[in-house]
Amino acid sequence: MSMQIRFMSVWMVLALSGAACAQNAPAAAPAPLGAKDIDAMFTSLSNWGRWGKDDQRGTLNLVTPAKRKQAAGLVKEGISVSLAHDFPAVQKADNQAQMVMTMTIQKGGPVAMDEWRIFYHGLSYSHMDSLCHARYKDKAFNGFPAADATEAGCVSSGIEQLKDGVFSRGILIDVPRLKGVPFLATGTPVLASDIEAWEKKTGLRIEPGDVVLVRTGRWAKRSDGKEVNLQGGSPGVHVSALPLLRNRDVAVLGTDVGLDVTPAGVEGVVIPTHTVAIASMGLIIIDNTDLEALAETAARLNRWEFLFTVAPIPVKGSTGSVVNAIATF
Repeated sequence: MSMQIRFMSVWMVLALSGAACAQNAPAAAPAPLGAKDIDAMFTSLSNWGRWGKDDQRGTLNLVTPAKRKQAAGLVKEGISVSLAHDFPAVQKADNQAQMVMTMTIQKGGPVAMDEWRIFYHGLSYSHMDSLCHARYKDKAFNGFPAADATEAGCVSSGIEQLKDGVFSRGILIDVPRLKGVPFLATGTPVLASDIEAWEKKTGLRIEPGDVVLVRTGRWAKRSDGKEVNLQGGSPGVHVSALPLLRNRDVAVLGTDVGLDVTPAGVEGVVIPTHTVAIASMGLIIIDNTDLEALAETAARLNRWEFLFTVAPIPVKGSTGSVVNAIATF
């Protein structure tokens, strides 16, 4: 072998190794942010007034009749997948849900009936947030006063404003699959660069009116056979990813966690991704979806886009609603 050929062979090996290392290298940590950065982002990403001064639907306005028609065309195999995690009726650890059987056959009733009490916000149940759920500096989305959230419910932007539901194109952003891990470690931020890398990997591009579902692998992570508690730390979407989603005009953002990476790493703001997404952008948020079956189905079909459907229970003035979203291939 000549010296020139040996040199070229070594160069090719080094180049390929370098490319592989670059592909597998972790994303750079986001720059530290503070309250002033959130102020600037709140202003630059704002959708206030975009759909009129009285608008209470936010980014659901991006799901147009044409978008619904496009989404309907994504159904090819007729396979549907639930995006909600199963829970026992009574959560003894955190007492978040209680079900009482009010009538059973044993009690002489002709039918079985039950009564529910549920605290669905938090890190357990799949739920949709209404636009009165978050506020920043005494203002909710579109400039409605924070005081509209009264003890009797939200005067404006309650969940009933979203009762027509979502029927749109869904895209799964499978970050663990992108990084070659079963799940993201506690405190791992999902960045705009991760989303763009997934687009490049799959050949998809997020378009206006889309539903973007970000998988961290939360439900794949187990401790002694039980789901890991996210209190105190969680992977999630970093606030710095929101400009990309605003630029692409995403209609709904769903995650399998409580959206925000925690600790958030933003001094002075507790849940910055929630705050900017809802109160500034009017972005519809769905927390705690279970994306494991969806990820398996998408990988088997090699299809990362699908019809996404969901609708809340329209309790007037509510800050949100438990939901069972469906992906249909």
